[in-house]
Amino acid sequence: MTSVTDYAASDAMASATSGQLATFRLDGDLYGVEVEHVQEVLRSQQLTRVPLAPSAVAGLINLRGQVVTAIELRERLGRPARPEGTDAVVIVVRLDGEAVSLLVDSIADVVDVDAADFEAPPDTLEGQSRDLIRGAYKLDGQLLLALDVHKAVSA
Repeated sequence: MTSVTDYAASDAMASATSGQLATFRLDGDLYGVEVEHVQEVLRSQQLTRVPLAPSAVAGLINLRGQVVTAIELRERLGRPARPEGTDAVVIVVRLDGEAVSLLVDSIADVVDVDAADFEAPPDTLEGQSRDLIRGAYKLDGQLLLALDVHKAVSA
């Protein structure tokens, strides 16, 4: 008989991948998304606010003539608002042929990760973050939180 724990462990292994993650900082923590999803990284861009949009939708960006939705990851992950006067860095990701931008604090390095260093989120992690974080990679002296970019951009 298969237990709930067995399913959780198999889900964690399915989420664990070896490869490269583009990393960024958000409220002091290190996050990563699969490098194949990243189209480009831009300095702060002018946003056009959208009335009645969900709170995580910071607005729209004109990216060389293409209108792209900007998602505030601090809001999506339940983090405090970015300090006043601090500009966001824009990571443009391409999912299913569609471009979406993620607003983060700063960009970091592209990091090679190994599935052997991956752990699923602990059972004590609850709420919205649990749905958006696939797990964590143990790096030298820090954890790299693997963001589920598909869930992070869906409202």
